[in-house]
Amino acid sequence: MSNFKINKSDKEWKDQLTDEEYRILREKGTERPHTGTYNLHFEEGTYKCAGCNQQLFESSSKFDAHCGWPSFDESIKGTVKYVLDKTHGMMRTEIVCSNCGGHLGHVFNDGPTETGTRYCVNSLSVKFDKPNE
Repeated sequence: MSNFKINKSDKEWKDQLTDEEYRILREKGTERPHTGTYNLHFEEGTYKCAGCNQQLFESSSKFDAHCGWPSFDESIKGTVKYVLDKTHGMMRTEIVCSNCGGHLGHVFNDGPTETGTRYCVNSLSVKFDKPNE
């Protein structure tokens, strides 16, 4: 993935990330539903990429979609790239960090808010920052 500002070797990513973070962010893995730290987390703050710390989502865009993963109705402008995903016999839109290319999850057009969008994100692909931290 050389189209990103941050480019690291697999070894560099493995040295930086936990095994599960590496599986999610670099190998496009998925957490089991209802197991992620941020699924039912609703504190005020910002969600950042676990790979590079780029801000991705504001807590004001988070909602409970009852799908088992953290859900947001919009990303911070310019922080997410969209990639056609034809794996597992489906046509979906993968979302990746625009800075490092880390796999975040997928985006769907079935959100219940006015945006109609649901960013379905793996908890392990993000870190949470409270205001003034």
